[in-house]
Amino acid sequence: MSLASLAGLAGVGAWAWLLTMRGSFWRIEDAPQAVVPENWPQVVAVIPARDEADVIGATIESLLSQNYPGEFSVVLVDDHSSDGTAEAARQAAEAMGQSAKMIVVEAPDLPRGWTGKMWAQNHGVAVARARFPEAELLLLSDADIRHGAGELRRTVSRMLAEGLDMASLMVRLSTQSLWEKAIVPAFVFFFRMLYPFAWVKDSRSTTSAAAGGYVVIRPVMLEKIGGIKAIKDALIDDCTLAACVKEHHGRLTLDLAEETVSTRHYDGPEGLWRMISRSAYTQLCHSPLLLLGTVFAMLLVFVAPPLLAMRNGGGASTGALTWAAMTIAYYPMVRYYRLFPAWALALPVVSLFYLGATLHSAWKYYGGQGGEWKGRMQDTYGQGAAP
Repeated sequence: MSLASLAGLAGVGAWAWLLTMRGSFWRIEDAPQAVVPENWPQVVAVIPARDEADVIGATIESLLSQNYPGEFSVVLVDDHSSDGTAEAARQAAEAMGQSAKMIVVEAPDLPRGWTGKMWAQNHGVAVARARFPEAELLLLSDADIRHGAGELRRTVSRMLAEGLDMASLMVRLSTQSLWEKAIVPAFVFFFRMLYPFAWVKDSRSTTSAAAGGYVVIRPVMLEKIGGIKAIKDALIDDCTLAACVKEHHGRLTLDLAEETVSTRHYDGPEGLWRMISRSAYTQLCHSPLLLLGTVFAMLLVFVAPPLLAMRNGGGASTGALTWAAMTIAYYPMVRYYRLFPAWALALPVVSLFYLGATLHSAWKYYGGQGGEWKGRMQDTYGQGAAP
């Protein structure tokens, strides 16, 4: 049997396993509707922001427009912005006549051993707990999120109905530009492949994950795991937080958002490349062996099938079958992003982009420039979080 034929059979076997044994990661189902509670708990949103003046107004407006029946407040932590982020947030609240529902504070100087976002978030949580001690839930979100008016209401209803300690939503990312249409759906697809949402929700499974753009958590659970300090130096803070919650026998869920979207746009490949390379090697635990295995697996499972399908010889039929299975599995994500179905055929080419960004992530890590965000290096070889 030729090498091509073996590669084709291996691809078929890999996709047969992925489609049947990987928590149905490729299926996209609507989150279940929960019974409306009699009493709505008080919720406080904590938003760390650093140089987000161009998007913070839309974020604050969407938060203060929630149709949530209970008490709801916002704590914005200005992380030493240089572009007037705090003032833009205040202006947005004032324009709505909702200034009383928002508190703006400045993050203290960043100490060694903390990432910038975690330090700002930690300060925001402390302020929220001091000012609103009766709050039963915290909404930890990013500064570049436009919140759907009914999202918090649905999330809290489900948390109460199912007795959850933490609920997270992967917000809908921008797909306005051509590059975003090509890269973004695959980003979510690969994430779900790595962390099947069904396994995340299953208390019997050790798989844990979250999406940092939208996390609702009970303060008692946050205190139980040691607070934000427990993840103070985590580059992939959302998944690390989820792991801590699950290790402490907390119940969590992760779903795709219905109407909450990211306002961060990537017009060209550079920003998307940085989005992936920032944490890809961290995801592989900085292991050269895992990196090598990832390169081999990506080439075999995603790149080889269409190449085999287009050749005249052994492996052509299995390559075509594998490419078809891959396309069918990817299509639900393409549909979720409301894109033309033919985009599903492009996954093999898109996977090369991800592979390159992953290799670049390792290169940046060993070069002392890993995890760069907002001018801070947060994941470098031989070092902790940058001051």
